[in-house]
Amino acid sequence: MWDPARYLAFETERGRPCRDLVARLSLAEPGRLVDLGCGPGTSTRVLAERWPRARLLGVDRSAEMLAVARASGVAADWIEADLTRWDPPSDVDLLFSNAAFQWIPDHLALVRRLFDGLRGGGVLAFQVPAAPTGGLGEALERVIGEMAVPHAARAIAQSPRVESLETYYDALAGRAASVDLWDSRYVHIFDGPHRILDWSRGTALRPWLDGFPTDADRTRFLEAMDRAIAARYPRRPDGRVLFPFLRRFVVAVRAPSR
Repeated sequence: MWDPARYLAFETERGRPCRDLVARLSLAEPGRLVDLGCGPGTSTRVLAERWPRARLLGVDRSAEMLAVARASGVAADWIEADLTRWDPPSDVDLLFSNAAFQWIPDHLALVRRLFDGLRGGGVLAFQVPAAPTGGLGEALERVIGEMAVPHAARAIAQSPRVESLETYYDALAGRAASVDLWDSRYVHIFDGPHRILDWSRGTALRPWLDGFPTDADRTRFLEAMDRAIAARYPRRPDGRVLFPFLRRFVVAVRAPSR
């Protein structure tokens, strides 16, 4: 179950890649936009601000997130659906996704299917969190080993997956009029290592936290993660910590219909 409040606690940091992606899109006056994996509607709001006259549709499988989206004031239609089983309308100009595809195990197949369904000139644009570029993964591996986490195999299978830029290119290039891809490394400045743990609890650590049978087990895991993160993200002289994070971006334009 997603926790919208915990996710929105980092709205500024999570919103930067979304705004950067929207800024790269050259659509003049799109008629219909779909926000895939819209969450609490923050990315949908960015789309609404950029194209105020477009019709917006937000799709997400989390009822908790959609409840926040519906109360956000963003003028959009909201649908609760699993993206792997949902087909967009035929008149869509932009399929947009901000940090959602990585939660779908075989999202490359979804990317192909969605792109093939676009009409000529339609755009698929998405970003996915490639990985923290610091020591979060190392911290997690250390804690998993120390605690002998019983559900490690299941949690690993449920953890986010991201493909290489080359793989995304190969999946889309033969179908597209143009493909644009890039990575951006964001450096978030936090008050202390505990904020990195708070960030991770809302996303990457969810498969691990959901698997513990008791609150006590979950607390032990979080305390161990807090110590491991502090060891890998030292405080700067001003007391803050730097949290580098890599984001992967893809924009593909559908070739005109013959």
